[in-house]
Amino acid sequence: MSVLLGCIADDSTGATDLANTLVKQGMRTVQLIGVPDSARPPDSDAVVVALKTRTCSPAEAVARSRAALSWLKRAGSRQFFFKYCSTFDSTAQGNIGPVAEALMADLGGGVTIACPAFPTNGRTVYNGYLFVGEVLLSESPMRHHPLTPMTDANLVRVLQAQSAGAVGLVPRPVVARGAEAVVTALAVQADGGHYCAVVDAIDDGDLLTIGEACRDLTLVTGGSGVATGLPENFRRRRLLREQAATPLPTARGAAAVLSGSCSAATLEQVRRMGEQTPAFMIDPLVLAARPDIVDAAIAWARPRLAGGPLLIYASAPPEQVARVQAELGRERAGALVERAIAAIARELVGAGVRRLVVAGGETAGAVLAALGVRGLRIGPEIDPGVPWTESIGEPPLALALKSGNFGGPDFFAKALRMLP
Repeated sequence: MSVLLGCIADDSTGATDLANTLVKQGMRTVQLIGVPDSARPPDSDAVVVALKTRTCSPAEAVARSRAALSWLKRAGSRQFFFKYCSTFDSTAQGNIGPVAEALMADLGGGVTIACPAFPTNGRTVYNGYLFVGEVLLSESPMRHHPLTPMTDANLVRVLQAQSAGAVGLVPRPVVARGAEAVVTALAVQADGGHYCAVVDAIDDGDLLTIGEACRDLTLVTGGSGVATGLPENFRRRRLLREQAATPLPTARGAAAVLSGSCSAATLEQVRRMGEQTPAFMIDPLVLAARPDIVDAAIAWARPRLAGGPLLIYASAPPEQVARVQAELGRERAGALVERAIAAIARELVGAGVRRLVVAGGETAGAVLAALGVRGLRIGPEIDPGVPWTESIGEPPLALALKSGNFGGPDFFAKALRMLP
């Protein structure tokens, strides 16, 4: 059976977020890490290919995304989805616009949408402006993001700066009139020469309307929220059968939390976890001068594994991140932390850790690569947008991959309490 929905995600936690959404809507979903070597797709309704393209060069992001698209086309996908963060994490150069345009070109043109809205987690779009809770994106903590600082909340303007083609808008009053009104509006956008239109959404009902309106689009782009309405399109066509609930991961062994995210949400989660469990902090400036800090963290962790979960983190507040970047440079600082936590994860798994919670999209991608994980089965949701997963292959690992901005204050402890 061919894949119904073929998805490309720009990081690993975003891929898991999307896979979680599709599973909740009744699609058998497998997450693959990187473009698969095998020509044979897994037996599933949806496949999410997780890339690491959010912060690489636009040219590299386009090349990897096109390779993923080519594989998904060979897998027989009937529709395609390009997933990015609900806070539209990107720079003036990309990578959302260049990737979306390249995918559209490979699929024969037409029009697509851009909708990162995720109202359950406080991300809404109105008049093309992205809000995080009650404030504009540009006034939220995302303005201090160490790799993709978001200083403009106008998504039409942000996406247009990244795109060669024209970007339009389908405003909320149109969405409120229903799916057919959105279909008509998108046709008008296409006739006007727009390759993409930002679509407003302020609640879950809007997401369902938009999903229905996307039934005939070859490519949909957005956050995981807008994918909520896509499975129903396949169900109406009798292509999707109902599925049983997905069980929790069964992997047994020691537990650890690894955090490289510096988001405000993760900082609070790290603080709460640090009050309950042993914690080891990695300072990037110390790491740059003393690579043996990785060995020190592993030596610290080994004798503590039998006593319960532990925390190893490089998360830091914005002012500290700014100092580190000023001294080391943005890219070097991020790469140092990713490599360090990935190396620690590999050693911890070698020491018997089988349950890992990882915070931060870039960090999660580095950890998965270091562990050689090439696929994930999606389990039940921990908090909105974050499920437990289980790795495909040996040894089986229970993995919770959390986007930096997601999860409640006690997310780490809550996640570990769920496992049997």
